[in-house]
Amino acid sequence: MTLQWTAVAIFLYVEIVVILILCLPFISAKRWRSLFNLNIWSWFSLYWNKGFFTIILVLILLFCDALREVRKYSSAEAGPMGDAKLNPNLFDHLHMKLFRSQRNLYISGFSLFLWLVMQRLVTLINQVAVATANRTSLQTQAENANEAARRYQEDNLLLKQALLDEEKDKVSSKQQLRREAEKLMEELKAAEDAVRKANAEVEAMKRQARGLTKEYDRLLTEHTQLQQNLHAGAAEGSKKDL
Repeated sequence: MTLQWTAVAIFLYVEIVVILILCLPFISAKRWRSLFNLNIWSWFSLYWNKGFFTIILVLILLFCDALREVRKYSSAEAGPMGDAKLNPNLFDHLHMKLFRSQRNLYISGFSLFLWLVMQRLVTLINQVAVATANRTSLQTQAENANEAARRYQEDNLLLKQALLDEEKDKVSSKQQLRREAEKLMEELKAAEDAVRKANAEVEAMKRQARGLTKEYDRLLTEHTQLQQNLHAGAAEGSKKDL
């Protein structure tokens, strides 16, 4: 095996090992993503696209070369068999060349196929890791939203209960105020009755006082007349004595 095909075979074995490692079930996509986010991979990412397409181009060229070799030695084997019968070593040499070209074709073809598979596998692992992180984030947000909704519901129930209690307090306060207003109206009515009675008594006392005043004035007038009559009688008696 020449140096280039030895390198391609080693590259194929490395691809197989890497793909098997990537497919290990106990390593999660999150761990692979954290590994891919290391600083060394960020440095490689600058040259990743160029390197990726360069390797694809090299593998395609090697695959085409191996395919050409297979067609070359296959056509040589399918040609006239006279020379091969006359020279068995030539026949063995053609078979050996055909075997090597087919081997190289398989190595380059599988290397190209596994290179594409590995690139796609890494992309899918990253997407799965991102989707898992997003799902975890969305699940956390949903749990927080449910918790907030539950708290809001509890707060709404408390507010409704507070409003009901306030309404009950208002109703009881209104009833109490109504009772107090009725009591005050009764007291006011009683006070008005007492005032009317007092006014009636005052009027009666005023009438009685006016009557007493008139009687006093009459008696005073009589008393004055009696005094005058007495003084007049006394004056006449003194005149008679003289």
